[in-house]
Amino acid sequence: MIPDAFLTIGASLLQAGGMLAAAPLLRTAIKKMKARLQNRQGPPLLQGYYDLAKLIRKEPVRSETASWVYVAGPRVYFAAAVAATTLVPVLVAVAPLEAAGGILLLVGTLAFGRFALATAALDTGSPFGGMGASRDMTIAALAEPALMLGLFAQALAAGTMNLGVLVRALVQQGPSWHPSDLLAFAGLFIIVIAETGRIPVDNPATHLELTMIHEAMVLEYAGPDLALVEWASAVKELLYLTLLVNLFMPVGIATSVETEALFVALMAWTGKVFLLAIAVTVVESTNAKLRLFRVPELVSVSLGLAFLALAIRFL
Repeated sequence: MIPDAFLTIGASLLQAGGMLAAAPLLRTAIKKMKARLQNRQGPPLLQGYYDLAKLIRKEPVRSETASWVYVAGPRVYFAAAVAATTLVPVLVAVAPLEAAGGILLLVGTLAFGRFALATAALDTGSPFGGMGASRDMTIAALAEPALMLGLFAQALAAGTMNLGVLVRALVQQGPSWHPSDLLAFAGLFIIVIAETGRIPVDNPATHLELTMIHEAMVLEYAGPDLALVEWASAVKELLYLTLLVNLFMPVGIATSVETEALFVALMAWTGKVFLLAIAVTVVESTNAKLRLFRVPELVSVSLGLAFLALAIRFL
């Protein structure tokens, strides 16, 4: 008989590997849809994999004044993103490492990765790195509490902070149109836009000093270091979308590991993530980049919506 520990490790590796494999495809699909809305051809769907392979083959270029903090930054950021994927149910209503912790561990893991990347950006002494880290921390000061409050609103309804137990409770209860659910979903959707560096918060395609946030932090990286950062960012984007669809639209998620149930869950998860990707694309294509001092105002809206969702749950 296979010990439970080996089954847990196997499930964690399988889920993390699946998320790593699908993340570049999601990012390229959003670029493709955005290009089509602008009457452009857009990149091929496999372009994300080509870009990662090209960066991995290149030789890393590092500043002579940088220390081990600069080298460790992308690796910690990547490891944190991969570790976070094992705390969230994806195809099955069970997270591989749900026994390790719930909502607080998830938010803390993602925050640790952000801290490592921001610290690495400061390590070289580059003004762009310091500027990007400062801006990212400013947004994080509002985005992370909003993320926790939005998740707490759902946890309060199910009576647990364990994401696996939470999803299973939501599957048993069925779809809900409670006002707190709608408010929490709206607030978390804004957080997805902010955390993934999408317009109107950030523009991942620009290198203008007045507008860039994430790009300023990673401007000093090249080769495999940059590949880890870009890959981890894509994984985080897929993770946030998965969190949204499974917490608010758990229809189709498998409650067993039977082949038929897993196939249905895969189709349902793909369709729901694709619908949210379309929503992200429409938001990007119909809005202009906000001025930097207006970005905290937008993120504050998500904080307010999450707080209202939590207050309505209490009432």
